[in-house]
Amino acid sequence: MNRPRPIVAHLAAATALLGLVLATAGCGSDGEPDAATSTTAPPTTATSAPPATTEGNDAPMDAPDMGALRGVRYCEVLLLRQGDDGAFTADVWNTMGMSDCPQDEWDQLDASAIAEERGAVVALLNGPRFWMLDSISTELRAGAEETTFGTIGMFKAATLDLGTNPSQTPYTEREVARDTVFGFDAGSEVYELIAPDDTTYVMQARSQIVDAGLEEADLPALGDRLDLPEGWTYRVRTLDEPLGLLSTDGIATVLQDELQNTYQRVDEVA
Repeated sequence: MNRPRPIVAHLAAATALLGLVLATAGCGSDGEPDAATSTTAPPTTATSAPPATTEGNDAPMDAPDMGALRGVRYCEVLLLRQGDDGAFTADVWNTMGMSDCPQDEWDQLDASAIAEERGAVVALLNGPRFWMLDSISTELRAGAEETTFGTIGMFKAATLDLGTNPSQTPYTEREVARDTVFGFDAGSEVYELIAPDDTTYVMQARSQIVDAGLEEADLPALGDRLDLPEGWTYRVRTLDEPLGLLSTDGIATVLQDELQNTYQRVDEVA
């Protein structure tokens, strides 16, 4: 049976939530900085989900149109566990292709109850989010395990290996293992962070976790709201030609702003 490749456009933001929850829950490892004080973070890798079994949700999963993703809404539940070696992993469950994560159903989810039920250290409700790219080239959900949280069906997208200190801060890079091409069409408006050395990061997903009212129409002026590091800038431009962001040797480098919008570093382009 095929193993699904992980969808991880937004996972750097999820690790930020992990750090925050661990800090408040007192679950951090001895000698490691907590989310409030950490300024660096260890690389994060994602591994594909195991061969499929079906749990709880009998509804068929209709594959989303991978060439028309801009504005598509999705949510995730992350189940954090800690191994005997002190390292953390997080199973990532995603709604793509199963529903658009209805807000009333999402609001009914109880993270504490989910964690207890699933035997996790903590459950994180990561969403809603909206893709700001136009397409993803990857194998998605083939043979993926399914489950239901409340009334929301999800599939297992990935398992994150987070190390002993999963904390994250805004504008801090994370490395994510994936084999994807994130596509932006000619004529699309893109939103970018530019570091002092001219390294460019393109927004791939908009978040309504911190600001529930953040809409795509707000993004052209987002730079006025962000507390950017010294020397960084926020740029809005319209693409004259298609842009395809590739992972480098199977690794994509991502970061987030303080509103938990996520961006991928431009290393290689298709």
